[in-house]
Amino acid sequence: MRITMEGGTHTGVVRPHNEDALFFDRELGLCIVADGMGGQLAGEIASRMAVELVAETVARFPDGEPAESGPDELLSPAIRRLFSGIRLANRQIFQAGQSKPEWRNMGTTIVAGLLNGPVLIVAHVGDSRCYLLRGGSICQLTDDHSLVAEQVRQGLLSQEEAEVSRHKNIITRALGAAPEVRIDICEVDVMDGDRFLLCSDGLTNMMADEEILAIIQQESDASRACNALIDRANALGGKDNITVLLLALDAPRNF
Repeated sequence: MRITMEGGTHTGVVRPHNEDALFFDRELGLCIVADGMGGQLAGEIASRMAVELVAETVARFPDGEPAESGPDELLSPAIRRLFSGIRLANRQIFQAGQSKPEWRNMGTTIVAGLLNGPVLIVAHVGDSRCYLLRGGSICQLTDDHSLVAEQVRQGLLSQEEAEVSRHKNIITRALGAAPEVRIDICEVDVMDGDRFLLCSDGLTNMMADEEILAIIQQESDASRACNALIDRANALGGKDNITVLLLALDAPRNF
């Protein structure tokens, strides 16, 4: 399978600085997007810590970090690598947030994808998303950890009401919010032609899923597709930092 990874990030039109971070490494099969939060650039610090610590952990423990006795023993080495990195990032961001007044309450979302043979493992905390684009359709693989998303799941809000709610940006889970964090995970069997999009909510708050799909379908080049998504989100108002990362999987072609 031929693996292509491309990404980009932009401050947007409204925000004064960019608190998003991204990382991708084709050799590791790893891609990460993080969306930081906190005053005085603390969000930028938290998101950068998250991507760096997860990437370092995945690279350091190729067979998975040794798990203590418990449920982690049943997980695959690749999943343990991701879990170990995200948990380490959470602890260190939480501790850093206690060390300086200007970093207090800093945190970050994270969404990460790790290729493990014919499977992509997706782990996430917060409302940054991973989408699968396959066969002319788009499917959100992650569930937002946000107040309005939970209200939709409970039937308290419609999806249309959630889109315009003033509580839309309140997240219920983030790295750095507490000493321990609950991580959601899914595994997807990959197919020839699959596209996986990891992104911060600066993209999805500005664009509908169908428009995201249309732009990626129009651009065969992954780098140009990422730039087109960022440009479109900015054209629609660019109210937040925008980060996109596209993973493309294609079988080798014989000519």
